[in-house]
Parts: sequence; structure tokens; C-alpha cells
Amino acid sequence: MKSILVIGMGRFGYNLALKLQQLGNDVMIVDKNETIITEYASTFTNAMIGDATNMGVLRSLGINNFDICFVTMGDTFQSSLEITSQLKDLGAKYVVAKASRDLQAKFLLKCGADEVVYPERDMAENLAIRFNSNNVFGYVEVSSEFGIFEIAVPQKWIGKTVVETDARKNYSINIIAVKTGDNLTMLTGVDYVFTADDHLMVIGTPNAVFRLTKNN
Repeated sequence: MKSILVIGMGRFGYNLALKLQQLGNDVMIVDKNETIITEYASTFTNAMIGDATNMGVLRSLGINNFDICFVTMGDTFQSSLEITSQLKDLGAKYVVAKASRDLQAKFLLKCGADEVVYPERDMAENLAIRFNSNNVFGYVEVSSEFGIFEIAVPQKWIGKTVVETDARKNYSINIIAVKTGDNLTMLTGVDYVFTADDHLMVIGTPNAVFRLTKNN
């Protein structure tokens, strides 16, 4: 379990904090909007109304006690810069700040952010990749080149085993799991026989996966 601070309760901040809490972490939320905090107070045990650009407000939180501090402000970029800088001044161990453009990320990193995330851009890219093919049902970026894809089993693979497809050599992908309905099974051998109902979890480049699914 980690101790986590989330500053800024817009849609992204709220959903981030909620998921982190559901995963068993100790989450505290902060926003200057009293209405928002009042609404979420029943969901989060630790919730505070306060303007996080105020050093006194941040100091009262005991910043160095949090494992991760998220800055998810959505109103003004200037506020994000100020909060990020002040968090580091107060001894924050790790600061993750939200940005919408590369220029913002550059300034946030200069102000002390340990990591910058682009939720809107990342979601747009993931959706673009997912809907680029009728046979891609999910996508998670692993690096700038590789991702994990959920795809329908290719018609030509039905009735064949993993080893018979020789996916790595022929298609430059690795099959890591098979999903049938809601059941996900990690592939630990090469003798599994694919069925028409299977979805495959594969890792590879988008181009390699699109080539495989293009004529499926």
C-alpha cells in the first residue's frame, strides 16, 4: 500500500484517485472547490478543501509523508507549475504532473516534476490504434515502439497450436495469453490449440499487429 496525494479533482484527478484507492492505497484528495470536496467526501476518507498554490496549505499536509504526489490541475497551467515546484521544495518524494502539450511538460520537468503524463493524448492515441482495425479490441502502450494488443484469433490459426503459427518468426509478435469470454489464461506452453472464440493477447509493434489482423 502506498500513501498518495492527488491535487485537483477534475475528471482525470477523480478517476485516478478512485482507482488508486480501489487498489488498496491510502489516498488523500485536495481541491479548492468546496462543492467538489463535499461531493467526494463520502468516497474518500481523506479530503481537504484548500488552494494548493498556497505553500501553507501544502505544508499542512506533510508532503514528505506521501510516496507519490499527483498534480492533476485542469484550470490553469500556472497553478500546476507553482504546485509542482512547491511540492519539491517541501520534500516530495515523487511528483507526477499532468500536461496537455510537450511545452507544458518541458516546464513541469524544469520545475521539479519527476514524471509528466498526457492523459488526453494517450487516450486519443490508444483509441486511434484500437479502432484502426476491426479485429483489435484493446491496446496498452508498453514503449514508444511496442504495445500489448487484444485481437481476434486469425481465421488461419483456428485449430492450430501456438508452435504451428510460429508467430514470432512469421509475424514479429509474441503471444502472451488467450482470453475466452472473461477468462484470461497465460500461455506457458506451445501446445495450446486456438478456437474461433479465442481472443489473443499479443505484444508487438502496431504495424506488425495490423498486418496480422488486416485480412482476418
